[in-house]
Amino acid sequence: EQLVESGGGLVQPGGSLRLSCAASGFIFSHYAMGWFRQAPGKEREFVAGISWGDDNSNTYIDDVKGRFTISRDNAKNTLYLQMNGLKSADTADYYCAKGISTTPFSLPGMYDAWGQGTQVTVSS
Repeated sequence: EQLVESGGGLVQPGGSLRLSCAASGFIFSHYAMGWFRQAPGKEREFVAGISWGDDNSNTYIDDVKGRFTISRDNAKNTLYLQMNGLKSADTADYYCAKGISTTPFSLPGMYDAWGQGTQVTVSS
């Protein structure tokens, strides 16, 4: 099982980025997927999750609701995180993760495969 994130970078406050996560080695559509982030000196935190298949039920932390959108393309085995209205507080390494079930839980322990992370820096 492999997850490879891309799309991070430096962006000004108020800007946008789209993260991608290419999955391989498992049947992507069968599992919930999630995005987590970890800022320097802080614990890894759940950002958003999406259910399996084509149901696409999503969940977000309050801080990103209305700004971030998680989506998946099961035909391309790819997970996305569209981030708009970025703030300096969004600066972190972002990780995609494969859930152990079809429901996107917020606990890191409910995910069993992780990407290497992509860095997002929001600064003027």
